[in-house]
Amino acid sequence: MAGYVALLRGINVGGANLIGMDALAEDFRAAGYESVRTHSQSGNVLFTAEPQTAPDLEAALESMLRHRLDAPLTVIARSRDELAATVAAAPADHGSDEFRSEVFFLKHPLAADEVMAQLPELRDGVDRMAPGPGALYFSRTKALATKTRIQRLMAMPVFKRMTVRTWRTTTRLLELLDA
Repeated sequence: MAGYVALLRGINVGGANLIGMDALAEDFRAAGYESVRTHSQSGNVLFTAEPQTAPDLEAALESMLRHRLDAPLTVIARSRDELAATVAAAPADHGSDEFRSEVFFLKHPLAADEVMAQLPELRDGVDRMAPGPGALYFSRTKALATKTRIQRLMAMPVFKRMTVRTWRTTTRLLELLDA
């Protein structure tokens, strides 16, 4: 069995797509996944399953959730090793006290270089974006966070193929997969 995390996009945000984590975990168990647990209320589900490719797992999870919840949800799945590679490849100061840092996880087959080529101009000295394996690392200077231009990316159609987690949540998910 391999460890995975499913990152559900757009649930329990701003009062939309309200899904209880206990019920969500039960849906995963009923579908045959093992060692299921959730982290926070934003749709992070940790579990074990037979090894499979992330695109196949994403498709299976989306189908299961559409059937069980009667809602089309975007799921981005990462194996423990894929998540570890994303954490390891982060810029050295990502997550430092100077920045508010996040990871934009990309749905397969979306690639970081594809998004970087479409990236609208960010604010110099405020915003920073770097590509990584299956992700983009975004940081904004804390003291200037209200001046960010990241909303321009969030308004683009490609953003619907991503989900965002804070750096702290990302590293915590890896810790939980390793526990």
